[in-house]
Amino acid sequence: MAKPPDPFHAFVADLFAPLGPVTIRRMFGGAGVFQQGVMFGLLSDDIVYLKADPALRAELVAEGGEAFVWKRPSDGRLTDLGYVSLPSAAMDDAEAASEWGRRALAVALAKAKKQAGKRQGL
Repeated sequence: MAKPPDPFHAFVADLFAPLGPVTIRRMFGGAGVFQQGVMFGLLSDDIVYLKADPALRAELVAEGGEAFVWKRPSDGRLTDLGYVSLPSAAMDDAEAASEWGRRALAVALAKAKKQAGKRQGL
């Protein structure tokens, strides 16, 4: 039996509406936020995390964002997955959230392009 739609997922889709349509897929107890074939956001415990490079990470942290750190169940090892939470002020402002989202999407697209080049031996 399929799970009912998650209201937080609908909220996030509306929040990022200025970016254009996004897809939200459940995964590993959370969800991924996708556009253009890449995951640029991560949802966990009703918190929005965005894919970040070092520059975007610094800006998000300066605005109160916190890194998403995954704890491996088998041994408790902590792993920073490269996502930082959306500043709380942007949670009520679709334009601000979408601007952060655009930047995270650019990071995700650049990473995907780099990984594709490595797979092709470029």
